[in-house]
Amino acid sequence: MIKKIQDHLSEFIVPIIFLGLCAIGVIYSEQSPGFIINTIIERLGRNCFLVISLIIPVVAGIGLNFSIVLGAMAAQIGLIFAIDWGFAGIWGIVMAAALSTVFSVLFGYFVGLIFNRAKGREMVTGLITGFFANGIYQMVFLYGAGTFLTILTQDLLLPRGQNEAGETLYFGLQNTINLENVQYAIDDLIPLPAFINNALPDDIFLPIFPFVLIALACLFVVFFLKTKLGQEMKAMGHNQHISEISGIKVNRNRIIAIIISTIMAGYGQILFLQNIGTITTYNSHEYVGMFAIAALLVSGATVSKASVLNAIFGTFLFHTLFFTSPLAGKNIFGNVVLGEYFRVFVAYGVIAIALALHAWKTTRQNAIKAEEC
Repeated sequence: MIKKIQDHLSEFIVPIIFLGLCAIGVIYSEQSPGFIINTIIERLGRNCFLVISLIIPVVAGIGLNFSIVLGAMAAQIGLIFAIDWGFAGIWGIVMAAALSTVFSVLFGYFVGLIFNRAKGREMVTGLITGFFANGIYQMVFLYGAGTFLTILTQDLLLPRGQNEAGETLYFGLQNTINLENVQYAIDDLIPLPAFINNALPDDIFLPIFPFVLIALACLFVVFFLKTKLGQEMKAMGHNQHISEISGIKVNRNRIIAIIISTIMAGYGQILFLQNIGTITTYNSHEYVGMFAIAALLVSGATVSKASVLNAIFGTFLFHTLFFTSPLAGKNIFGNVVLGEYFRVFVAYGVIAIALALHAWKTTRQNAIKAEEC
């Protein structure tokens, strides 16, 4: 009995710790319930899709896909060109999503090829691949936009001095791009029924369509994993070597898993940015992978096991703590900076703790199996 309790505690130690931290953060932030509920709803609506995009690679035995940052880059490329070409509202989102899909398929395919040559080291490979792709992305848009990459809207470009004829040269994208033409295009697509809106407090806003998209993403993941391809990926997650011997096309399926994850990450980033209303051109994507993975791991998911419930619950826990910790830090220590440092520490710390626990459990299970043999 005691051993079972210990096993359950060790399995759920991370979410238990974070539930306690969230409770402390909510209490000491001293914010109204309406503000806290509204902020949680907003953060769930704009972040949950990105976390869901991590599930299929985990199930397929690839681990935590740090390379979803490439999906975020694909989304930003789509949004930049949609804005440049004059698309607005939901059609701007549709055009951005279409372009994001094309780039995500290309990026996901190449990442999948790289992962197939780095089996067992996919997480660190994905992290480094993201850094490498970020360098190319920044070079293209910092020096290529307005030169070899045609940008129609001059306001998107940086002035770079004058040529010999005295004409101002424009190239390189602005550091910040305004998305006012597509801001809230998804959030406001389906208005809240009047009887529900009237029943809610004035300080709570409930966007319908983002949660419809999140529900569709959850259903897609659940039903996809019940298909023949999904079952093959589950088998790969248990043992890739045996799966390959059994006739499963492991390398092909791994590439498909990464492509799906990258496409979903692109859609998630579009959902995120239309809510924010601006693109920080050169670093909006940088922490996408880190924060999404931290949110997934907070729920008790591991590098080999994750579900849509983990994604939703983890997003709730992580972002509740993420926005309450600076306020709580200010009230407890009299310094909001401590709260800011704490939430950055949390993002990296939870990944380290979860990976360490996974390694410990794996070592323990292997030791038990060795004793039984």
